[in-house]
Amino acid sequence: MLLLPAPVARPSSASLHFVVRVHRLRTLGLGLGALAVAGVFHQNGAAFQTWALLLFNGFLWPHLARLISSYSDDPQQAEMRNLLVDSAMGGIWVVLMQFNLLTSVLLLTMLAIDKISVGGWRFLRRSMAVGAAAGALTLAGCVLFGDWTWRLDSTMPAVISALPMLAIYPLVISTSTHALASQVRRQNRELERRAAIDPATGLLNRPSWERAVGRELALAQRHGRPASLLMIDIDRFKEINDGYGHPAGDEVIRATARTIMACIRDGDVACRYGGDEFGILLANAGVQAALATAERLRARVAATVFAGESGPSCTLSVGVAVASADVPDARAWIERADAALYRAKTAGRDRVWRATEGVAEPGLSSL
Repeated sequence: MLLLPAPVARPSSASLHFVVRVHRLRTLGLGLGALAVAGVFHQNGAAFQTWALLLFNGFLWPHLARLISSYSDDPQQAEMRNLLVDSAMGGIWVVLMQFNLLTSVLLLTMLAIDKISVGGWRFLRRSMAVGAAAGALTLAGCVLFGDWTWRLDSTMPAVISALPMLAIYPLVISTSTHALASQVRRQNRELERRAAIDPATGLLNRPSWERAVGRELALAQRHGRPASLLMIDIDRFKEINDGYGHPAGDEVIRATARTIMACIRDGDVACRYGGDEFGILLANAGVQAALATAERLRARVAATVFAGESGPSCTLSVGVAVASADVPDARAWIERADAALYRAKTAGRDRVWRATEGVAEPGLSSL
């Protein structure tokens, strides 16, 4: 029997993007940090082995950490472990710098900023514990096996070597945070847009459209400007589904939505109200403009053969209602247009009907 190897799950693009982002910040941060620590080592006359460790951590470790994460089954978790290594090395550098006050505070602050930006305060506490443990072990080794003393002061060259990290790294972190925040805002706006859209037609869905109707009614009543609603129903849509199949019915829905968008202005708002029913909000449109739009839409759909030459054709019934002072709210306005739509259907379909002062009257196509 042939045994095939189990498929290896490929890391997600988001995880790999996280690795790349951290690699960039680590390369810059550890490089600047190594410069700051080097100023203290020069001041204190550090040993060769200490300098070698600094060069490895500052300039080779960022790239090794990226390789480790990129080839891991879970790159994001691997990168979080690498960040703990960064914290451990931070604790070691503080001790090897003999607790130099300026550079130690700068180094620990920048490491804390990194951890908060990646994992919040909980991850910061975890990384601080790792750094403290590494520092404590290093201190014990230095006290037991070396001649170690406290040196809190900084010479001017040590201060100057810390300035690039102090000036550059916070700006880079702020820029990265701003870019991420902007991306999140864009994604949230896209999610809101998708939540407001009917996926089958690309028109607004019912709740989003009803909110727009409420806003337009308030503006129309406050400023006395005209506004109109069209409620639209595809005539005998069930017969289309039964006779031609649901795929043909879906195409009729989509094609009707496209025709609606072609017949309205940029400022108008259309929705799929439900099933085979649509709604259109016409801003700054009085009764004559609304009736003309409804008739244009009705005539265009009536002349269309959907899904090819052998496909179905259909007609629309349209109810029209104009905003007025006696309309109490959006729901009442929609109901008025819906009542006119009902009259259009009961009067024979394929026609426009308007509601005037609460009474449904024939529109252009039925006169």
